This record gives sequence, structure tokens and C-alpha cells, in this order.
Amino acid sequence: MKILITGADGFIGSHLTEMLVTQGHEIIALSQYNSFNNWGWLEDVNCKSKIKVLAGDIRDPHYCKYITKDVDIIFHLAALIAIPYSYVAPDSYVDTNIKGTLNICQAAKENGNIRLIHTSTSEVYGTAQYVPIDENHPMQPQSPYSATKIAADAMAMSFYNAFGLPVTIARPFNTYGPRMHPDDGRVVSNFIVRALRGEPLAVYGDGNQTRSFCYVDDLVKALITFMGSEPGFTGPVNLGNPSEFTIKDLAQQVISLTGSTSKIAYGALPEDDPKQRQPDISLAQKALDWQPEIPLDTGLPKTIEYFKQILGD
Repeated sequence: MKILITGADGFIGSHLTEMLVTQGHEIIALSQYNSFNNWGWLEDVNCKSKIKVLAGDIRDPHYCKYITKDVDIIFHLAALIAIPYSYVAPDSYVDTNIKGTLNICQAAKENGNIRLIHTSTSEVYGTAQYVPIDENHPMQPQSPYSATKIAADAMAMSFYNAFGLPVTIARPFNTYGPRMHPDDGRVVSNFIVRALRGEPLAVYGDGNQTRSFCYVDDLVKALITFMGSEPGFTGPVNLGNPSEFTIKDLAQQVISLTGSTSKIAYGALPEDDPKQRQPDISLAQKALDWQPEIPLDTGLPKTIEYFKQILGD
């Protein structure tokens, strides 16, 4: 199939690009334009000569219509994702996450109702009202970022309801693995970077709050299964690994695996720090026949090795 991937230059998008190429698909990979002509993580993929990389921006509706011509399916991953930055620059998140999604949906509609797999986030659920979190959990916009992703999901669904655009919404939970950004604020990357530098690992409260972590290869396999689902299967579908780990245990594992001299530094627990964020993936298991296969004790060492390479440790 001829497949367009927006956000192909990012953490998840670059892994998705590689896996789809190994399956024999023709890939058009959209990288956000910059004056350095840098293609992000696509610079490091092992299939660069086998893909067509386009530099552009989903905020341009005319460009979106141009790049979606004659493609069979669209994976829409392009988004602004840094939650802290959304507090100080929310308008840019509206432009990219909401208007950009509108542009992709409109282009897919005008170019023949192209199948669209839209990537959401577990951040739309906010602090869990119950666990495990299923797809019926209330939406809670607790940051400008999460608010724009809720709106982007609604925009995509509106094109299904109003125009019959074949849209499916994938909702990942806590993805980790190689090509995570060292300063993206996620707990896995934060702990690894600090451990490799011998710095204290900040754990809030007693560290017994739990999280679930999904290795990036598992997530990418899940996204690809959407290609075989029925066009009327809209989702949203939670994608994650329901196995839970305490933050304290994660910190201790990272210290042990890195051989670090770092210590755990306990601090006051923020009021908005959720006690749990565990996904209910029963819909994905039933509808997609998908199950995460890579446990944390397998994925974490791979992620640490990646950080050792990029940090020069």
C-alpha cells in the first residue's frame, strides 16, 4: 500500500516508518520543515533510501491536500506534545493539534475519503477516576495539550459522522523505547538520563504510585493492525501494557541496570500526581487481536543502551 505518515520524524513515527517498510509498503514520510533541512529521527532509520521524505507542515491546508493525493492510508501522528510548553504557548498547540488535524481530515475527504488512523493520547483522560481506564472514561482536559488532543479526536470523529471519512482513533499509554528525547519530561527518559549522569532520581511521595509502560515496538505493531480493521471501526482504542510498576521500583531498576551511583531523592507529592494510570486494553485484544509482548525488563535495557549511545556514556 501507499502510506502517508505525518509526524514520521518523531519517536513513534520513525519506528512505524521502519516497520511498514519491512512489510513492503511504499512510504511517504512527512517531516516538519525546518531551515536546517533536518529530518529528525528519520536521519537515523535504516530504510532512508527506501522512503520518500517530504518536508512540510500540517498547519498548511494546501500542502496537506497535495501530500495526501493518491495514497491508500494515512497514519496521522504529527502533533506538538510537550505538556509544559503548552502552558506558555497554547495557541501553537491549537494551530498544530486541532487545525492541523482538521487540515489532514479535510484533505483525506477531498482526495477520495482516504482511510485515516488518527493517534490520540492517554492524556485526554486526565487523573483517573477509576482503573483500569477504559475507553468510556470521561475526558478531562488538565493541560492545554490534553485539551487540544481531545479537540483533535473530536474533529476526526466529526469527519466520520458528517462525511463518512473512514477514521480510527488509536490512544497510546506511556510509550517508551529508543529515540525518546532525553528532555521530554517522561519518567523513563528522565530516570535513565539522570542515572547515567550520576544525578539523584526524583521520586514524589513514597514512590508507590504505579504506572504502566508500553515498549514502542509493541505500540507500532498495534497501529499497523488498524490497517486490517473494518473501515467502520472508529475506536477510540486504548493501546498500552497493563502491567503496573511503582515509580520507586522503576527508579531502582534503572539504577541497577545502569550501574549508577545515583540515589533516590524523595520529595513532596504534587496534588495532581495520579495514583495509577493503567489502561484497559480489552477492546484492542478483542477487536484487533493485539497483545503487548515486550515486558519492562526486556524493553528497559534496550532503551538504556540507546541513551548511552546518544549521551556518550
